[in-house]
Amino acid sequence: MLTPAYKLTIGRKLVDTTDEPQASTLVDLMVALDLDTPADSFTLALGAVGGLRPARDDEATIELGYADNGGLTQVMSGLVATVEPNLMTTRVVGYSGADALLRTFVEKTFERKTAGEIARELADQAGVDVATAEDGINFPVYVVDGRRSAYHHLRDLAGLCGFDLYFNSENKLVFEKFINGKIVHVFEYAKHIIEIDVLRAPPLAGRVEAWGESPTSSDGEEAAAWLTRDFTSSRGQAGSGALFLLERSSLRTREAARAAAEAALTEIQRRTLRGRLLTIGRPEVKLGDAIRLKAMPDESLNGNYQVRSVAHRITKSGGFTTTVGFRAIAGVS
Repeated sequence: MLTPAYKLTIGRKLVDTTDEPQASTLVDLMVALDLDTPADSFTLALGAVGGLRPARDDEATIELGYADNGGLTQVMSGLVATVEPNLMTTRVVGYSGADALLRTFVEKTFERKTAGEIARELADQAGVDVATAEDGINFPVYVVDGRRSAYHHLRDLAGLCGFDLYFNSENKLVFEKFINGKIVHVFEYAKHIIEIDVLRAPPLAGRVEAWGESPTSSDGEEAAAWLTRDFTSSRGQAGSGALFLLERSSLRTREAARAAAEAALTEIQRRTLRGRLLTIGRPEVKLGDAIRLKAMPDESLNGNYQVRSVAHRITKSGGFTTTVGFRAIAGVS
């Protein structure tokens, strides 16, 4: 029988239950990772034992697994944001580096920069480390204003390029295109899956047209600041059928508009199937991965899906469980 275990490091204090699973200061531990939520989080309910005294801005690292198989997996690293003591327990909440991006505001005009270069500079302004920042679209001009946070500007860039934006388990920024998943985790019906819910929906559109506002494609990059009456040269298209129109002033070249149109169409296709499954604790499942469903009663569900969210929870009464949110991998070339 597998015995849930964890290593929790906050500040300079380490709590390790690998050798003594019952000697736990934790009443409840939850880690929530989500591509569609601005900041990943951890929430701890600590009992009044063990001498753990978290403070705001303490660095925290969480490793989860089982005492029986001798290995734990780091699932998150971040900073403590709040500490809320009461009579019986202390509630501790912390966030990933996305919290720093949400608190960072920048006003700058970037010239002849790729999306990846802009992402790296915004991350540097927020003081967060970067694991991966792929190039993506090349922008003749891209304006970042102080009305919105660096995080929201990065989300816009990621959306235009068809990239995912998240922090990995080492609290480093990832800005890259999802292809097939770094690792594919198998979940077999009646073997690994406790509960599963799936939602199917028709596509919002079958065709995307993306428009910019500049004659750059026909008159060169020096025309990036010009406005035009004829948008033909800066229009990008993808797909066929019902139309979805994407208008962004930053799409100043035909190549940029085409890339944005393809990214938007892929996003539309992937949203046609979404789901969520509950399983026993699987700390190895991470953002950036994929899952494979096997032996499902509905055979059309057998196949690979993108991991969109992961929620781990350990309680003394309920043990160790993992909830995985997923969606279709459509439109991937």
